[in-house]
Amino acid sequence: MDFTFTEEQQAAVEAAKAVLGPVAPDSVPSPALTSGAIADDFDRTLWSKLADADLLSLLLAPEHGGAGLDAIALCLVLRESAKALARIPILEHTATAVAVQSYGSDELKEKILPRAARGELVLTAASAGRTGHDPAQLAVSARRDTDTDTDTDTDTDTWILDGTQTGVPWAHNADHVAVPAHTPQGRTVIAVLPHPHEGLTLAEQISTTGERLGELHLDSVRLDAHQIIETDEAWDRLHQLLTTGTCALALGLGERVLQMTGDYTSKREQFGYPVATFQAVAVQAADRYIDLRAMEATLWQAAWRISTQAGGALPAAGDIAVAKIWASEGVRRVVQTAQHLHGGFGADTDYPLHRYHAWAKQLELSLGPAAAHEETLGDLLAAHPLG
Repeated sequence: MDFTFTEEQQAAVEAAKAVLGPVAPDSVPSPALTSGAIADDFDRTLWSKLADADLLSLLLAPEHGGAGLDAIALCLVLRESAKALARIPILEHTATAVAVQSYGSDELKEKILPRAARGELVLTAASAGRTGHDPAQLAVSARRDTDTDTDTDTDTDTWILDGTQTGVPWAHNADHVAVPAHTPQGRTVIAVLPHPHEGLTLAEQISTTGERLGELHLDSVRLDAHQIIETDEAWDRLHQLLTTGTCALALGLGERVLQMTGDYTSKREQFGYPVATFQAVAVQAADRYIDLRAMEATLWQAAWRISTQAGGALPAAGDIAVAKIWASEGVRRVVQTAQHLHGGFGADTDYPLHRYHAWAKQLELSLGPAAAHEETLGDLLAAHPLG
């Protein structure tokens, strides 16, 4: 397998390192010491720097102010952002913008994409559904409502949405939320919902990382037809990009944690020797290195499939499921081993490892834990027998 990246992808990584390198992972209060949210907003200063470096528009076409790159480039940037625990909605923002670009109406594209590319509009997506376990599109209903405007005596094509979406990242600070919904005919649509909007209320939820999540309650929310994406495959593609991006975040976090563990065990001495020279320590670190390489290989396979739409023995969803299985289990093992090898120092709230542990747990469960993706993979194997 060739892991060589293009010059454009490598340039995106270098730009990301320049912006994200100085970011301190402990720039906000520790979630372990905070009863509520660690902050009311994401890192707007960092967001502006990313916009200035054209990193918020990587996947958008040049006519919308973007670079026209692919999911691989996005995953490379996400990997760097996770190393610094960057508090930014770059994954949700980019994935939603790509869905609008690929499937949205011309009016919606013109309204959203240029400003999203410049970071002036912030986008996010609701992907957890009502409980975090059921398919997200089943949590909200959408029905078309064609009425006659009595003032102009013309038909108005609108949609009405009802339901609840839980655990929506950055919902309180986003300008638009991509909300999947099901129609009476059983189809899935995406409502690009402005925030605030009549009929939309937000309840605060707190994530494992201490960030504010939003529980969206939609009560007869009315949207014009141009704000609804009706293409059948649109939600699947958006969900696939969100899941693959989450794998990239898990990889970057795991790589930084293993680096922290190596640095610590190389300096920490027992019996006159660095503990890194002890066989038991070295073997555990080596096992976690193998986890990371498996996470990396499966990530790039998934990102390549959704970037190129290349065929395979299984649909792209199979490669994405494999990547998320490895990401969920791998990042959990990496942080657990790091905590063990750091000893009590790993739980010190003045040291950032406990923050990485909280983020790892959030990423492990986001877009479904390993068990859920194992079920998906099993269903795909049953439907597409190999050989």
